[in-house]
Amino acid sequence: MSEGRLPTHLWIAAGMARCSQQGVPATVVRRGERQSGAVLLKLAMQDRLFRVLTQARDVKGRLGWMGALDGATVPEAEADAYIERAVRRDPDLWVVEIEHLAGWYPFVDGTY
Repeated sequence: MSEGRLPTHLWIAAGMARCSQQGVPATVVRRGERQSGAVLLKLAMQDRLFRVLTQARDVKGRLGWMGALDGATVPEAEADAYIERAVRRDPDLWVVEIEHLAGWYPFVDGTY
């Protein structure tokens, strides 16, 4: 764990609390490595479509979010297939599902 960075499980707990405060349904679908596991977001949006966001670093090394599947909204089966492949590649991965028609999520900047 790097200096000044919250363990993933605490960062997730804080995000889940923000969801609860906003009245936004959210579930930790998969628990990954407690201290430094990466996070993947599955956003349930309008018209029963989903968007998947993965953590990524920018050119300065800062964590942020990148839209998986070309940033498109996709049917749930396609989102789940992507997530399954990602978990096979990285067994330390956390998966959080958030239900918000506009795609809101509490982890704005991707940092811990």
